[in-house]
Formats: sequence, structure tokens, C-alpha cells
Amino acid sequence: MGDNRTPVTVIGLGDMGAALAGAFLAQGHQVTVWNRTAAKADGLVARGAVRAETVGDAVTASPLVIVCVLDYGVVEEVLAPVGGALAGRTLVNLTNGTPGQARRTAAWADDRGIGYLDGGIMAVPPGIGTAEAFLLHSGPRDVFDACREELAVLGRPEYAGADPGAAALQDLALLTGMYGMVSGVVQALTLVRSAGFGPVDFATTKLVPWLSAMTAAVPHYAGQIESGDYTKGVVSNLAMQAAGLENIFRAHEEQGVSAELLAPVRALVARRLAEGRGAEDFPGVAELLGGSGSGSEDGSGAAAGR
Repeated sequence: MGDNRTPVTVIGLGDMGAALAGAFLAQGHQVTVWNRTAAKADGLVARGAVRAETVGDAVTASPLVIVCVLDYGVVEEVLAPVGGALAGRTLVNLTNGTPGQARRTAAWADDRGIGYLDGGIMAVPPGIGTAEAFLLHSGPRDVFDACREELAVLGRPEYAGADPGAAALQDLALLTGMYGMVSGVVQALTLVRSAGFGPVDFATTKLVPWLSAMTAAVPHYAGQIESGDYTKGVVSNLAMQAAGLENIFRAHEEQGVSAELLAPVRALVARRLAEGRGAEDFPGVAELLGGSGSGSEDGSGAAAGR
């Protein structure tokens, strides 16, 4: 089945790394695996993977090397001794990190003649290889195009741009949205629990439908932030929302529940109102957060060597 499929090496066999390797095995690829704790490869070896004894053996076994470890410190520790062996191969780094870390790693790879893509996995381990999973990739377009078919084994491959830090930035932006939503969910469910309502029933019958409906406003908010004009299409202005926020905080106080997950929102709204922006829409608080669309951490879009 896998005679014509590209051999793949997966370095790092935590829950996510093991899921990546498993997806390639399921699609008939020859898969070489390596992990600092060798026993983590046992289950994959039983399914047909080849266990590399050293990281050097691992990277020379395949033209496509996937690394997914705890952080970029581990990436450097593991790959620095085998930079020469990676020359001429494609390295796809799916380790979660920052745009700056991605750019520095890309510069390190470029200096050694390694085709490098940085990536962000938008899925949990059980979702790898399913229609719901997608992965962000950034770096040279030709490198992405050359291994797109292999990357599609893991989930829908999305090209984020030539800047090596683009995938990491978009990954963290998506996670930022998730944590903001989850924080509000936790706050809401804590409030209803304090009044004796069942959180599960409330979440199922009311909160999920409400949040699903509210996502329809996201493109509108995005347009306001992109244009910098927060006065168009305002349905509920910031002054009205500020009054509602105060009622939220009073209700929490009455119920003996801390509303600290929402405290930063309240503070930003108060600052925006103090600037006389009460007629604007809520996304106007973005102007208090900084960031105007400039590039990399040093403003140049480039990065120093690793």
C-alpha cells in the first residue's frame, strides 16, 4: 500500500506526536519514530513503525521530518547536534511556540540548507487525521507545496504565509479566542451554579445556542477592527454595554461569586468610556491594546540566527 508514499520521521511521541505518527501509519507511510524516552515508541512499533536508536538515525531515515515536542528549547536541544544531517531534507516543526521562536528556528534551518516549515496544530490528538482538524504552516511556499500531500494526512493544511512566524501567531490568536470564550463560559456556569441551577442543563439548553448565535457577529467585529471605525453598524453601544457589565458584577457580588475572569474587560470598557467613546461598539477597546499590524518582534520580519 505504501510503496509510493513518502517515508516520514516523527520526533517526539507525547500524545500529539504519537497521534501524528499514527495518522501516517494509518495511511501506509513508512514511519520512523524517535523519543527521548524510548518506551513511548512501543505502541507505534507494534503497529509497524521503525524505532530509531538515535535522533541522527531518525532524521536520516526520511526526507520529511516532523518534530512535535514540549517547547522550542527541546527542539533546539534535540536538533542542534543533527543540523548537518538534516541538510537537504524538509523539517516541519509542529511544536507550539511564539512567532519569534519560529523565525529564529527558521534562520537556523536556512543556514544549514534545511527546508523548514513552522506549524500550528488546530486539533486535539484524537482529532488528528479527521475532517475537523486543520494545521497552519508558514515558511517558503515551495517547501509547503512540495509536502502538502503528506501534511494533508494530519488534517487540512492551511498556508499562513512566507513569514516563518505567521503560523505560530495565528495559532496563538486562535487559542486566545478560545481561552476568552472558555473564561466567559466558566464564569457564567459558576454564576448559575451559585443560584442552584444545573450547569449541564444550562450549558446545553441555553449557553451553547446563545454563544453559537453570537459568533455571527465576529466578522462584523473583525471589519471594525480592520477599518478602525467602531461607529458603523452599532447595535448596542459601549455605554449601554457598560451598564450591563455593572449589573453582571452586581449579580456576582449578590451571589457571593468572584467575577475576576471578567475584571479586565470591565477595566478596558471604563477606560474607553473615559475617552468619550461611549457611542462606539465594543471592539473599540482594541485601540487600548496596542498593535497596528507591524511585522516581527524586531520590526524587520527577519530574525537573528539561533
